Amino acid sequence: MSLSLKRLTLYLTLLGLGGGAGMLGSRYLIPEQQVVSPPEAIPAVLKPLYPRSSNSPPEENLNFIAEAVEQVGPAVVRIDTTRQVSKDATEPFSHPFFRRFFGEEMPLPKQRVEQGTGSGFILSSDGRVITNAHVVEGSDLVKVRLKDGRTFEGRVVGRDPFTDIAAIEIDADDLPTVRLGKAESLIPGEWAIAIGNPLGLDNTVTVGIISALDRSSSQVGVSEKRVRFIQTDAAINPGNSGGPLLNANGEVIGINTAIRANAQGLGFAIPVETAERIANQLFTIGQVEHPYLGIRMMTLTPELRKEINQDNDVDFKVRQNRGVIIIDVIRNSPAQKAGLQAGDIIQKVGGKPVENAAQVQARVEASEVGAYLEIEVIRQDRNQILLVRPGSLPIKELQ
Repeated sequence: MSLSLKRLTLYLTLLGLGGGAGMLGSRYLIPEQQVVSPPEAIPAVLKPLYPRSSNSPPEENLNFIAEAVEQVGPAVVRIDTTRQVSKDATEPFSHPFFRRFFGEEMPLPKQRVEQGTGSGFILSSDGRVITNAHVVEGSDLVKVRLKDGRTFEGRVVGRDPFTDIAAIEIDADDLPTVRLGKAESLIPGEWAIAIGNPLGLDNTVTVGIISALDRSSSQVGVSEKRVRFIQTDAAINPGNSGGPLLNANGEVIGINTAIRANAQGLGFAIPVETAERIANQLFTIGQVEHPYLGIRMMTLTPELRKEINQDNDVDFKVRQNRGVIIIDVIRNSPAQKAGLQAGDIIQKVGGKPVENAAQVQARVEASEVGAYLEIEVIRQDRNQILLVRPGSLPIKELQ
């Protein structure tokens, strides 16, 4: 090899260590034993980042996001709702001047039709569909449209406002279905893929990561819900509600829900374990039984302790700075029947330590209606264990 050719080789090799000529240097000038291992030797979690050969058939040139969407997309549906809403037509005529002329013959309230669009996905090949409760609120019948263009009339068999889950049935067979994953094994930083119909734009795919886990309802700003949310930065907009959130393997890990109109760059999803548990009850009996104790509680802080002890209307004193304090016990509730009292500081629920009110709520929600639940409290500096049999949350509590 001539001297000039050797210099050129050295120059190109050095370029191979840097940016623009990296591919040239690594492809032609790195000795065979230094060649990067093929994708088969790379950990599975990184494989999607390696493009496939341009000579492969089109169906083999998909990246992992496209593969997940290709698998799940046919089972994601659009849900169109229609409901009648009363419009008070008498309001413009409420002034006494008009009553002098109309008397009792005031114009009757008119009905106006509200239409909405959401998303959902198919759980079983015989037509079981799951979506958000707020998507179908006020509607008993909905239109369910598949990606292939087929449209079915769907019957809302049940909805649960507390978890924002609804169940729909359509009369069909051999439908495409999703695969369910596990939200409990997620780690922040994992890929997250959302599919749905945001703003009426069908079959829209957005991608991001799992931003955080176990967000409480109060943190999210919907304290009336009984859900620990998945947080993602995958775009979730109105119309995405009820659609699936997927992992990199194309498995459903959550149900997207657009519950915060002011959430910019933040999306939330209901964990698939919660959604599946609630959906099973809705499909089976048409309603959900939420375990209920009948207490009002707060997470203790030094500031709250001071405030309680200075309140003359409170007939107990607090000595701890940490824990979950019972502020009130509802009359004739399961908690009162078991002997729980205002001023008790909850330490454990079901044998597991709790540090805040959200954890207590989660433990209770995971219990069974009518089954004994062990609750350990501090009362007057002494630990006590009480057995409570949670009841079913009264309907009035849902309103």
